[in-house]
Amino acid sequence: MHGETYDRREAWKPAPRPEWMAKLNALGEGLDVRAIIPLKPESLIAQAIESTGLEDFGEGDWRQHLEVLAHALDDEADLHFAGRLLTRCELLMYLQARLRMVAAAKTSPEIVQRPIDRPLFITGYARSGTTILFEVLAQDPQFQVVTKSEALFPCAPSEVGSTDVEDRNARAASYNDLLEEMTPEFKSAHKSGAELPVESLETEYPAFLSDVFTIAFQIPSYARYLKTQDLTQTLEWQKLTLQVLQSQHQGRHWLMKSPSHLPHLRKILQVFPDMRVIFTHRDPLVTADSVVSVMGTLYWLRTDNPWGNGGRESWSLSSAVDRAAAWDEVIALIESGDLPRGRFANFHYAEFMTDPMASIRKIYDDLDMQLLPEVEQNMLQFLEQKTKGKFGKHEYELTPHHVVQDERNVYARYEAFFGVMPEISE
Repeated sequence: MHGETYDRREAWKPAPRPEWMAKLNALGEGLDVRAIIPLKPESLIAQAIESTGLEDFGEGDWRQHLEVLAHALDDEADLHFAGRLLTRCELLMYLQARLRMVAAAKTSPEIVQRPIDRPLFITGYARSGTTILFEVLAQDPQFQVVTKSEALFPCAPSEVGSTDVEDRNARAASYNDLLEEMTPEFKSAHKSGAELPVESLETEYPAFLSDVFTIAFQIPSYARYLKTQDLTQTLEWQKLTLQVLQSQHQGRHWLMKSPSHLPHLRKILQVFPDMRVIFTHRDPLVTADSVVSVMGTLYWLRTDNPWGNGGRESWSLSSAVDRAAAWDEVIALIESGDLPRGRFANFHYAEFMTDPMASIRKIYDDLDMQLLPEVEQNMLQFLEQKTKGKFGKHEYELTPHHVVQDERNVYARYEAFFGVMPEISE
């Protein structure tokens, strides 16, 4: 069946590297990069302790997860010189964040006693409208989002428990600027910034057990390890991050977004039992075409070999059969009543593009939320100001016609259950 074997990666081509980055990588080719830029856990841990003056990383199997991850990065990720520099800096940021988070929770134990009240999760296939919906709902002041600077530095870097927003934003902005200098083409697919909201997956880095790493690196041994682990500890870390940030934001519901939540929804319900969820829907053939382009660029940021050993370790890159299976558990949750009516809503990208506010009002109705007139006006103003393609058009290859029929059959149950309309004709 074509739906099982068609590989969209073959049509993707990376953008040329910035000249400065190509030169830096060329200069590093003759060097002993493992010695110059070590990724060994002991080196990273020692540096994190020295830079923060803290030693307690908290409980759990984080050290084991870090060791598996670091080994895979060293042996499988095929990092170029700039990619290796970036990766060490990132791992240090995550370890430092973990140290500061644990210290903050010990210093102010009331932080972990405050509940996370009815968080709202947005999930669906990547490129199905999760980001635009996230941005529109964020205009409602009842919701609080995690910004990039907060995800990187839940406790501001200057001192334990600090809420030095200016310092935190400045550091995050420098990091974000570096990423955009390394892959300027990514701005056309996904806008980012220190004070802009990020996917909730980005709060999981310091757990060292997350799908977020298989999205950034081709590391098959880590991906296999990840499948054997209980992600409860990762989600509990995400919860702790929200509790720490919650102490800085009073009286709001958290608004979270990540396509990668889709396969883990039952586990997320265990950690956030009163959560609500919005499922985003778009023709799955279109989303599959687009996500390959985005993930290819993410891999290309750190390696000259973006598709690694040919494996498709991230479920979002996998075959149509595997991608369609991600919805089977969601359908089971709904049909069993474990996710009852009133706790979930559906968002259809095609309907949103036709009448945005009608689509938003339906979500509020389905979740029994009140959409105040002034909030609706704010949403309208946001949409009017948002110019499609402002940062460049995201180009990607479309599914060949000979594949469409096969894959349409694979996604038939999902499309019928949720009423998803096709955008690509057979």
